[in-house]
Amino acid sequence: MSKNLLTTSKVEKELLPILKKRFLNHKYRHPDLKWEQVESLLLKNKKTLPIVYQMNLTGGEPDVISTISEKGQVCYVDCSAESPVGRRSLCYDKDAWIARKENRPVGNVIDFATEMGLTLLSEQQYRLLQKVESVDQKTSSWILTPDSIRKKGGALFCDYRYGQVFVYHNGASSYYAARGFRGMVSID
Repeated sequence: MSKNLLTTSKVEKELLPILKKRFLNHKYRHPDLKWEQVESLLLKNKKTLPIVYQMNLTGGEPDVISTISEKGQVCYVDCSAESPVGRRSLCYDKDAWIARKENRPVGNVIDFATEMGLTLLSEQQYRLLQKVESVDQKTSSWILTPDSIRKKGGALFCDYRYGQVFVYHNGASSYYAARGFRGMVSID
């Protein structure tokens, strides 16, 4: 679906009620915000609506997490209980995808996130999300990997087990049906 089509009033009518209901049902994610503030930002910043729509469409169940941005921005973050189902079975980046000579996945996390307009969660942001919402108890999610690790062929992912966040490494060209990625986008 074209991103241009996603900014129509039809999409606003479909998406905004979903976002409002999720926002109101999970006030603990953003105790200092009111829906009217968020809705106003979404309607003012039209380029964000298609991004949040794609987050929702791919199973991310996006919602506002008020503590995740270092700059104090209002951000939509993937809050689905498990790694978004429409963004799994991807290797880490294009170099890893090219290096895979056999059984290549359909794509890679970095390109997919960029195409969607998302920023991949860092380890710190993933930990902040886990303080608000326990996610990835059965799946795992790729996170932004430092260049020092990536240059050696590795990439990082996280999950939540036994009441704790675990950070792991894998070859960047690996991919699994239960591993996807979580992203975020600022709406202000």
